[in-house]
Amino acid sequence: MFHPGVNISMVNQFSKNTMVEHLGIEITEIGADFMRAKMPVDHRTKQPLGLLHGGASMALAETLGSIAAHSVVDPEKQYCVGLEINGNHIKSVREGWVYAVARPHHVGRKTQVWEIKITNENDDLVCISRITMAVMDKK
Repeated sequence: MFHPGVNISMVNQFSKNTMVEHLGIEITEIGADFMRAKMPVDHRTKQPLGLLHGGASMALAETLGSIAAHSVVDPEKQYCVGLEINGNHIKSVREGWVYAVARPHHVGRKTQVWEIKITNENDDLVCISRITMAVMDKK
C-alpha cells in the first residue's frame, strides 16, 4: 500500500530538526497496511502533574497519521495535509514508552482517514485518534 522506497530510515531522517525529533518520536515498523511508532514518556512529553500530556499524544497521532498518509501518494505529484484530528484519552501514563499504530479507514484520491491507537508498555489503550487528511496536487 505504501509508495515504493518508503522505509524506516528515510522517514526518521525526514523528521530530523523538527518537533517530531524533539519529542523523541520514532517510526519503528512499516507493514503492508500499517505504520508503527514509539514515543518516550519523559520531561519532553509530560504535563506538570507528571502524566503524559494529551497534546503529546495528539502530536504522536498526527505525526504517524501524516507520515502514513504521505507514504501512500506519489511524492513527485502529491502531498498530504491534515484537515481534522480528534482523540479520546483513555488511560494515563507516568513513565516508559507509548506505542502508536496507524491503519487506514479510507484512502481515496482526495482524502484519507487514518485511525491511530496509542498503547502503553502493557498494551493497554491510552488514546484513540482519527485523522482526516487532504491529498493535494503539487503545482
